[in-house]
Amino acid sequence: MQRRSARMRNEESRVMSARSGRNRDEPLSTAVYRNLVEKLRSGTLAPGSRLREEELAASLGVSRTPVREALARFQARGLAYISSGGLIVAELDRRQVNELYAVRAMLEGSAARFAAMNAAPADIEGIRHAVELFENQPDDATALAKANTLFHESIYHAARNDYLLRILEDLNDSLALLPRTTFQLPQRRDEVRLEHREIVAGIEERNPDRAEAAAREHIHRALASRLKLLFSI
Repeated sequence: MQRRSARMRNEESRVMSARSGRNRDEPLSTAVYRNLVEKLRSGTLAPGSRLREEELAASLGVSRTPVREALARFQARGLAYISSGGLIVAELDRRQVNELYAVRAMLEGSAARFAAMNAAPADIEGIRHAVELFENQPDDATALAKANTLFHESIYHAARNDYLLRILEDLNDSLALLPRTTFQLPQRRDEVRLEHREIVAGIEERNPDRAEAAAREHIHRALASRLKLLFSI
């Protein structure tokens, strides 16, 4: 029985790795969790959807145990809640969106501040490259959103603070609950280009105050665009 269970786990790991490109050393439940978050980001898993353990296990080619563990983590992160109909993907209201972005502004500001203080020359070069990548994207909302994510991640790593990095990763999982992207608003691309440049200027100058203020302003403007997109204000 133990040999059979080991073979089953190995086969599940092989299937999940092939489908997700995950690190084979990563726990299977973590791979399932990340798969669910990516489904949220892509829109294939929408807020309000019911999460059925057996259906997810079948679609991913794994047993129900790693799915159960992933769903428990999903719920603990506030990405889903239990209702009379089962486990449901959370849907954020206006108050929750404002709260989420308030925390995001603080954390992104801290990341930019630490980057201005701690970034190595190679880190700054990476941030510049991310800026160029964003500015060279075609006028496509999805492509712009991905390039924008890379820009922010380059700052997270340049901050050289592992604790902050973990917190930001958790926060960005929550952001996956927000449908669509603010780059669907026609003016947002040009606004973000200028906002990015101001953040980078603060980091390049080794000016923590300027970098943090620019990053916070960037998120405040992102919130205004998000509210407009969600609630037509």
